[in-house]
Amino acid sequence: MLLEPLFGSRTRVRVLTYLLRSGETWPRQLARDIDCDVYAVQSQLARLAAGKVVSSRRQGRMKLYRLNPAYPLLPELRALLERSAAPASPPAERDDRFALIRHVP
Repeated sequence: MLLEPLFGSRTRVRVLTYLLRSGETWPRQLARDIDCDVYAVQSQLARLAAGKVVSSRRQGRMKLYRLNPAYPLLPELRALLERSAAPASPPAERDDRFALIRHVP
C-alpha cells in the first residue's frame, strides 16, 4: 500500500480511507466492511481520536466515528487518501474495496 509507510499501519490507512468514503460509522461495522479485527479497528480509532484526526459522538449505545471536520490538515489528508485510491495509482497499490461504500447509520 502506498500510504502504509507514511501512516505506519495498513489498518490505519484502511480506517481513514473508509471514513473518507462512508462519512460516519461505528467500529464493528467498519471492521466488518474492511475485513479486519474489531479490536484492531478500535485501537486505530482511539489513536486517531487522541490526535484529533477523527471525532466521535454517541447515538444511543453506539459510538459513531468520522473524520474530524475541525482537523487543521483535513484537506491535505483527504487529498492524500483520494490520490492513493485514484485510478492513476498502480493497481497493486490501490484499494478499490471502498470505492462504492454506501453506509447509512
